[in-house]
Amino acid sequence: MNFEFTEEQKMLRKTARQFVDEEIIPHIQKWDAEGGFDPAIWKKLADLGFMGVCIPEKYGGSGMDYNSLAILCEELERGDTAFRTAVSVHIGLNSMTLMQWATEEQKQKYLVPQAEGDKIGAFGLTEPGAGSDVAAMSTTAVRDGDHYVLNGQKTWISLCDVADHFLVFAYTDKSQKHNGISAFIVERTFPGFSSKAIKGKYGIRAGNTGELFFEDMRVPAENLLGKEGEGFKIAMAALDNGRFTVAAGAVGLIMACLEESVKYCHERETFGKAIGKHQLVQRMIANMEAGYQMSRLLVYRAGELKNKGVRNTRETSLAKWQACDFANKAADDAFQIHGAYGYSDEYPVARFLRNSKAPVIYEGTREIHTIMQAEYVLGYREDKRLSHMLPEWPFE
Repeated sequence: MNFEFTEEQKMLRKTARQFVDEEIIPHIQKWDAEGGFDPAIWKKLADLGFMGVCIPEKYGGSGMDYNSLAILCEELERGDTAFRTAVSVHIGLNSMTLMQWATEEQKQKYLVPQAEGDKIGAFGLTEPGAGSDVAAMSTTAVRDGDHYVLNGQKTWISLCDVADHFLVFAYTDKSQKHNGISAFIVERTFPGFSSKAIKGKYGIRAGNTGELFFEDMRVPAENLLGKEGEGFKIAMAALDNGRFTVAAGAVGLIMACLEESVKYCHERETFGKAIGKHQLVQRMIANMEAGYQMSRLLVYRAGELKNKGVRNTRETSLAKWQACDFANKAADDAFQIHGAYGYSDEYPVARFLRNSKAPVIYEGTREIHTIMQAEYVLGYREDKRLSHMLPEWPFE
């Protein structure tokens, strides 16, 4: 076991933290209130190599390891969940899925411009009637010559109005249930595609989230990702990567809660002493620290398995479940420590609490992950090597 970060990883954290301190934190209160952030952020992320941080250099990325992606997600969510979400979707759910499943031609056409930051990728799985129950989706794809015709709708899609490319899942054979789902690479410019933002979200307000609509949308057959019927496996593999980034982001949110709470504990006095001297406040600080350290270890263990090219669904599920729960509790405690000021925009803890709730739900609810972990222990669930695995790091 090696618990040391490399010099490259340390530099990445330093660069990412400086970026967050200079480009996000001074503006996030305004962006959160307005419901969107400055699109110039995308180019700045690309210029720093963040848009393809763990994508091989031959495909336009920075070629760093998978735990470097975790470091980046930690630091971005320390600024705000919206920015970690953007990277989670672009890299974790889309680009890493292309790296794992796409043909060489598809990688050149779609992965390279995404890794270089010239194009933005997103992911379309959830539907109004299909969340945890993926097989309940109703979107269909019917083969018509050298195209597939897609009809249907997706919802709660991050970057819905921003992304250029989408991975979309649809039934090519509904009678086969899970084995009848296929995956497609969809471009925003395809006729029949449209999107609409969801307004009035409880949290992650600076991020763009909404719906996708496909009306007789013709997708070239060469944009089929993998084979017909492999869509469910592809989606679950993508979620392994997405959940990894969500867990890492949760570590960053706990970090932010700790930083703000410790600062406030030294500023605020009650009953003649700093509130950090009160034992019940100390208990909340101690719980945050414990959650931070445990979550971090779970995340980096999953990342190291990714580096080795080992299936990590079980480990990533546990990391996502626990880190997000710890972050939600840390945000609640940070709010409590700030007392009435928690309700004020003068402090960021109310935003932390609002943002902390969504990750407990998306990419597998805490209930789904609880069941998964029990099934692993009881021997009801077992992960087998996939036909397409993430490439080991270092990349060739």
